[in-house]
Amino acid sequence: MAFRFVHTADIHLDSPLRSLAMRNPDLAGLVGDASRQAFVSIVDLCLEEREAALVIAGDLYDGDQTSMKTARFLGAQMTRLHQAGIMVFKIRGNHDALSRISKQLVFPDTVTIFGGRAQSVLQTAGGLDVVFHGLSFANPKAPDSLLTKYPAAREGAVNIGIMHTSLAGSPGHDVYAPCSIADLHAHGFDYWALGHIHARQVHPGASAVVMPGIPQGRDINEAGEKSVTLVTVRHDRSVEIEERLTSVAQFERVSVDLTGAVEWPEAVARVRFALEEMRATVRSRHAVARIGLTGTSPLMWALIRDRDLLLAEAEQAAEQLGHTWVEKLELDLAPPRTETAEDIADPIFELEQSMRADATSEAFRAEARAFVQKMVADLPADGRDFAGTDEAGLEQFLDQVLSKGADLVTARLKAGGSS
Repeated sequence: MAFRFVHTADIHLDSPLRSLAMRNPDLAGLVGDASRQAFVSIVDLCLEEREAALVIAGDLYDGDQTSMKTARFLGAQMTRLHQAGIMVFKIRGNHDALSRISKQLVFPDTVTIFGGRAQSVLQTAGGLDVVFHGLSFANPKAPDSLLTKYPAAREGAVNIGIMHTSLAGSPGHDVYAPCSIADLHAHGFDYWALGHIHARQVHPGASAVVMPGIPQGRDINEAGEKSVTLVTVRHDRSVEIEERLTSVAQFERVSVDLTGAVEWPEAVARVRFALEEMRATVRSRHAVARIGLTGTSPLMWALIRDRDLLLAEAEQAAEQLGHTWVEKLELDLAPPRTETAEDIADPIFELEQSMRADATSEAFRAEARAFVQKMVADLPADGRDFAGTDEAGLEQFLDQVLSKGADLVTARLKAGGSS
C-alpha cells in the first residue's frame, strides 16, 4: 500500500488586496475570499483522495493576522481533516512568524506544527515508515541556510523534508533560508516539500524537490493556474507527483491588437473575441482579465478619452460569458501615421508638444512631486503606496501620470471634447 499526501504552501489567508480596483465590490469580494476557498479545495482534495497527510510548507497566514473569523475558519477545516484521520504537518514561514494568532490557535492532536528547532515525526502506514522532518522560522528573517539544522536521513524509512526557503533566489522574493538544489539532493531525503516562492517548480534528481507555488493567485502578478502537489510514495521508495488545480479565481493578461480598427464597434468586437478565447482556456471557476490594447489605430484618441466606456463594454461582455471579470484596461496604442508638416502647424499638436516638454522640466516636476508628497502624507498608512515606496518609485509614478495626463488632454481635443 502506497503512502499519499498533499503538499501545499503560501496560502496567505486574508492577504490584503493590493492592486485590485475597489470600484467593483463584487470582484473585490471574490478575490478577497479566494484564498480561503482555495484552502477548502485543498481539504476537499485530501478527503476525496483519502490522503494520509497534508503538508503545509509555510505562510499559511499573511502576517500579523488577528481575525477570530480566520481562527474559526481554520479550526473548522482542521477538524474536517482530523475526523477523517488525516495528519497535518505544518511549518511556519516568514509571514507566519509575524502572526500573533498562529501562536494562539489550538488544533487537534492530528496537527503537528514544527518549532524553531528541527523535529522528526514518524508515521507508519501499510508497513511503510515515513519520517517528516520540519523546522519553522522563529523570526521573520532567516538570512542563513537552515539545511545544516536538519538531521540526516533515517535509514530504512522514507524521509520527507519540509522547508521554507528562497533557494538560490527568485525575482520578487527576498532571500530566506537560502540553499542550493544540489545540496538538497545530496542531503539524502526522498522528497523535499518546499515553500516561499509563489511559482511552481519541480527539480528531479536524487530526491524530488518541489516548490508547489501559491494555490491561489492574489493579483495579476500571480497570473495563471495555481495548484498543489499530490505525492505518492511507493514501497520501493519511488516518488510520483501530480499537479492538482486549486485556484478559484485565475488572473490572466489578455492582449487585444487594434491595428486597423477604425470604428468603435470593431474595437469592442475584438475585445469580446479575445475574452471568449481566454475564457475557453481557463480551467479555474472564475477568470479575472487585465486587458491590454495594442497596435496602431485611428481610434487611439477616442479610446483614451472614452476609456471608461470601453471598460464598461468589456465588463458587459465578460459578464455574459459567466464567471469572467475585467480587472483593468491598459492602453498602449499609437496613431496611424507619423508627424507631418500639417501636424506641426496644428495648434493641438503644438499644445501636446508643450505639455510633454513641461513634463520633463525639473521645475514643473518639482511642483508635481511636492503636490503628490503632500497628498501621500495626508493619507492613512495603508493607502500611501500608490506613488511608490521610495524615491525611484515616486519618479516612475510621476513619469506615468504626466505622460497619461498629456495623452488625456490631447485625446479630448483630438476626439472632439468630452463624450
